[in-house]
Amino acid sequence: MQHSASVSATHVPVLLDEVVAILCPLLEQRRSGRFVDATFGRGGHARALLARLSPDARLLVMDRDPAAVDQARALADTDSRVLVRHAAFGDLGEIVPAVFDGQSVDGLLLDIGVSSPQLDDAGRGFSFMRDGPLDMRMDTSRGISAAQWLAAADDAEIAGVLRDYGEERHARRIATAIVREREHAPVDRTLRLASIISECLPRQRASRSGRDAGAARAPHPATRSFQAIRIFVNQELRELERALHGGLDLLADGGRMLVISFHSLEDRIVKRFFRSHFNPPRPSRHRPVAEDAEAPLLSRVEGPLRPSQAELARNPRARSACLRWAEKRAVGQS
Repeated sequence: MQHSASVSATHVPVLLDEVVAILCPLLEQRRSGRFVDATFGRGGHARALLARLSPDARLLVMDRDPAAVDQARALADTDSRVLVRHAAFGDLGEIVPAVFDGQSVDGLLLDIGVSSPQLDDAGRGFSFMRDGPLDMRMDTSRGISAAQWLAAADDAEIAGVLRDYGEERHARRIATAIVREREHAPVDRTLRLASIISECLPRQRASRSGRDAGAARAPHPATRSFQAIRIFVNQELRELERALHGGLDLLADGGRMLVISFHSLEDRIVKRFFRSHFNPPRPSRHRPVAEDAEAPLLSRVEGPLRPSQAELARNPRARSACLRWAEKRAVGQS
């Protein structure tokens, strides 16, 4: 059995040292442990964990991107501790028990960002910085593309997605422009959509001149819209909710769940979920806590942890990353 420790040259995993430090005690103590990386990507986190995993432990890796699954299978060919499944992270509640015969897991990682190879591949349609088909699907073998959805949705639906998933305050204006422009030609290319968005926004917001330092750092006017459409097309928030509930049920006593998010909506969901299972019910004179009330499922909640300045210097794309983690309460633990 060969243990691979090389990291993909095309993608830099975020908060890698922090992830390893949090899981390291479990990797060392639970020599026959079961661990899950539900968002393999290009395997940076998985390889770092494998470098510390005992020969008797197992690491299940999942991804819904076929390209990521191909790389995961190549890794599994060189390391018998690795198990691979082509699945969305929201499906872990069904996938993990089937793989591990219903046994609990000791550590679970979710990194729900878009990988650099996905952003850099114009054919995937995630980036407004290069022209390509407006696809945006994580799994290109199923579902409808962003272009197909934009061709059929009315302006109210488009505006709702931009507002709810991108927190875009110009959602109505952008939606109206998209519907108007698709009457002349399909909105099926990334640069066409980015251009429509830029041209319909107020001059100050749309400016990308970079004449001063502030303008140089300003986000592209299409950033929020592209993010919102991607989240909607892939149902990412629903997948996250499913993964959190499924993951908590799967954790062994003392097991740890780590979630790396890149957007305030995602982070809010994680924070509220962890807190809801960590804080004990508060008694009041109107509603005292019953003596047989169940203890919270989580004994420890930590975060947010953010990239260091040193990491940001190496990998500017990590700037919005946020890590939260929780530990499941052991039976009998007060």
